[in-house]
Amino acid sequence: MPERLQKVLSAAGVASRRRAEDLIVAGRVRVNGAVATLGDRVDAATDVVEVDGERVTLDTTLRYVLLNKPQGVVSTTSDPEGRPTVTDLINLPDRLYPVGRLDRDTEGLLLLTNDGDLVHRLLHPSFGVERTYLALVPGPVRREVLGRLRAGVELEDGPARPRRVRVTEQHAGRAVLEVVMTEGRKREVRRMLAEVGLPVERLARVAFGGVELGDLRQGKWRFLTDPEVNRLRRAADAGEVAA
Repeated sequence: MPERLQKVLSAAGVASRRRAEDLIVAGRVRVNGAVATLGDRVDAATDVVEVDGERVTLDTTLRYVLLNKPQGVVSTTSDPEGRPTVTDLINLPDRLYPVGRLDRDTEGLLLLTNDGDLVHRLLHPSFGVERTYLALVPGPVRREVLGRLRAGVELEDGPARPRRVRVTEQHAGRAVLEVVMTEGRKREVRRMLAEVGLPVERLARVAFGGVELGDLRQGKWRFLTDPEVNRLRRAADAGEVAA
């Protein structure tokens, strides 16, 4: 059954629906050789869609995957340096894209999907979707240091402030901090903690938008359940209402 072009482009992983609309308005999308316009509908089974002259593989089936990313793996679909990527770990023929990135040395929960619209809503800072991290740092962590973090730390690309931060473990000169953020700037948690004298020894993301890593082993992946996908959508919706 024909569907709106921007929805099909989003399902194919090209862009969010809003970004797909921009591509259409800019004249960068063609359907069966003709320049597309907003409002066009396409049939994924029969129509040929191109973006910037390259044919798009159409698939309106939305898929959502949770991966426990190990250290040393980059959060991209390909790497010019030949390093292992997250898509190397997922034996699926579908073209899935990471929801944001974890730096190479950070492990834990990474979502991948072809739902471009949801990706946009989960990642845009205005929606304020929570990401929860566990950070191993030198201890003990003094109360005033936690106060500095809660007040916000100035970084070179702007202030960083956790929504919540607490000590979950403290022993043998080390501590584990639970840090909840609503942005995903490059190495933000590491830089923020280093700024208050807590260099990170190990960092793992354990939750995103209400979806938890649980006991999934490193390097393994699974499909999200329908309740988990709905939880992500509600997290994005709540951020939109708050904004």
